[in-house]
Amino acid sequence: MFESDVHAYLRAAAGDGAVRVPPFLARLDEHDDGLFFNYAVPDDGARPTSRDVANLVAAFADRRRTPRLEYLPAAAPGVEAALLAAGFRPERRLPILTCAQAKPMPVVDGPVEIVNAADDALLWQVAAVQSEAYGMPEATEHDVARLRQVVERGGLVALAVDAASGEGVGAGQFGPPHRGVSELAGVGVRASHRRRGIAAAVTAWLTREGRAIGIATPFLMPDNDGAERIYQRAGYACVTEILHISRRAPFRRVCAPR
Repeated sequence: MFESDVHAYLRAAAGDGAVRVPPFLARLDEHDDGLFFNYAVPDDGARPTSRDVANLVAAFADRRRTPRLEYLPAAAPGVEAALLAAGFRPERRLPILTCAQAKPMPVVDGPVEIVNAADDALLWQVAAVQSEAYGMPEATEHDVARLRQVVERGGLVALAVDAASGEGVGAGQFGPPHRGVSELAGVGVRASHRRRGIAAAVTAWLTREGRAIGIATPFLMPDNDGAERIYQRAGYACVTEILHISRRAPFRRVCAPR
């Protein structure tokens, strides 16, 4: 089942520092309180009690983190009602896309080369691109260390380089695969180089190279219709949805029309 495979990947990606709070596994980053680095995934088929949810909330509160989950409702349909009863509110519902066969590399407007970012000099450029692209604070050593861990554990990080200036202008990554499954994430382009096909090229490059390192089931979660169209051009299609739920404002997206 695709949803169970994705859940297994998310649990593996939580790493050795994950905290087991039955029937949840919580990923808690001790260095970064960002929402996307701190969340829990329920067991498949879980039906948590009010006490289970209270224990999860306490685990986040003890570490000064927002109680939060990212999971596929189709794999655990009994969880959302328990969370809502405990005061959680959906942040957003995003489409999950996967790719059965990568399409050819698209043509990029301008001289841009995509390279495997495997050393710290290139990873610093990746971190800088992603920080700018996502409106985050300036990249730090912790951001680079997180990328370095992706590489060291068998993941794949890409950097799009402007051949004229030598500047990194686009980036993206696959996390370390788990049983052939991996998430394509962090695809971003500097504002100065957008609308040139770089994001689609990075996606296509990662998808093709990911196959070579054993990623048979790539998946991603676009947060807007424009991003979804980029991924569709690279061969991705919507198959299910993921729920982000905490105490934040509601937002919902569904699969964009093809």
